[in-house]
Amino acid sequence: MAGKRRRLADRRKALGYSQEFFADRLGIDRTTAGRWELGKTEPCPYIRPKICDLLKVTPGELDDLLVLREESEETTPTISTPVVVGQIVTKGQPAGEGDDMYRRELLRLLSVAGTLMVLSSPANADVQDWAGQSDEADDIEQHVLLSTHLWQVFALSKSKRLVYPLVHDQLKLLVKHMNQVHSARARHQLCIVACDLFQLAGEICFDSNRYTDAAYCYTMAVNAGREARCYDRWACALTRQAFVNLYDHEYPYATAVLSVAARIAKQGDSQLLTRHWVAAVQAEAYAGECDRTACERALGLADDVLDLPGFVSPGGWLRFDGSRMADQRGTCYLTLGRTDLAEASLLAALSQATSLRRRGSLLTDLAAIGLQRRDLDRFLHYAGDAVDLAEQTQSAGYVGRKLHGVQKQLQPLLSDSRVAQLNDRITSLSASA
Repeated sequence: MAGKRRRLADRRKALGYSQEFFADRLGIDRTTAGRWELGKTEPCPYIRPKICDLLKVTPGELDDLLVLREESEETTPTISTPVVVGQIVTKGQPAGEGDDMYRRELLRLLSVAGTLMVLSSPANADVQDWAGQSDEADDIEQHVLLSTHLWQVFALSKSKRLVYPLVHDQLKLLVKHMNQVHSARARHQLCIVACDLFQLAGEICFDSNRYTDAAYCYTMAVNAGREARCYDRWACALTRQAFVNLYDHEYPYATAVLSVAARIAKQGDSQLLTRHWVAAVQAEAYAGECDRTACERALGLADDVLDLPGFVSPGGWLRFDGSRMADQRGTCYLTLGRTDLAEASLLAALSQATSLRRRGSLLTDLAAIGLQRRDLDRFLHYAGDAVDLAEQTQSAGYVGRKLHGVQKQLQPLLSDSRVAQLNDRITSLSASA
């Protein structure tokens, strides 16, 4: 972007805004925003306060963003412009005060909403009573619809971090309504919505490799589920919390959390598949502890989902429907060192997988099998395809993390130019996550 406003574009991206979303929030055409960043036009004075508010900068900082610069001048930005990860964390440039501000804002909203859940929920309140508050009922319905929509956007988005601004805005609206509700039923329903949003915020953090922030979001979701006595959401939040331990290879901690989640799930809706999802994740934790008997027992319980008539899959906060049991078995068998069983399950899953993220994960596991068998060509085939897909998703957190785990085993093979080239691609992928 020589001679253009790269800092303005970087600031927009650092907040997770697409150019189209940025323009829409300002009430302008996308081409207008594009012309600003290309240095062809200047924002009118009346709209600059809106730009400052949206970009979270002072008027003086905005003036600096609007200065036209050559590439050589772009070495020491006044406002930190790192590679964005979910508007919460960054890599690339050293983290600055602005980056911490995004993270603090999310944690602040979570803390405020969590506190209001407790303060606005009197003991023994009758949650069936709307107390004549028809407006509250309409507000709750809007929250539920928006929450469902956000989960759909998250599932379909190639770049998960781009969902963050929408979640942030919804959290702000949720806090506002928590301060205004009057009926016990409205408070109860808002706790359920909060549990959904907290879990979604955690998923964005998790996909961005920010496991500490993800764990905090999941903890707040656990509290919200408990406050609402919504056992299925409560158990799902605990299960997601256990994933943080799984990806840090803290299997005993994951097993302990999942044991509690299983007990809570038993009190939930028998028409939902919560307990079966918990069992599927338990199997992975048991595999990490090399307990094949417990792993097989948990996989059996999870597999029962395929024989259940009339089950309900709400999507969003509970997307488990048994369709990925082959993935789960493959992952467990790979962890247990049973590459023969793992490969059969993973190939069966790969033939059915449609999402890029899921295919990237399966290909990485198949690449790991190639390494275990010392089959270099097989490894290069699957790992190369996995890197291709991770780059296409524009959200390399989940798959990139798995590839990085495989990368640790490549050191003795780097004399092979093909392995060295692939190693560099994985490194670049990790750096952009």
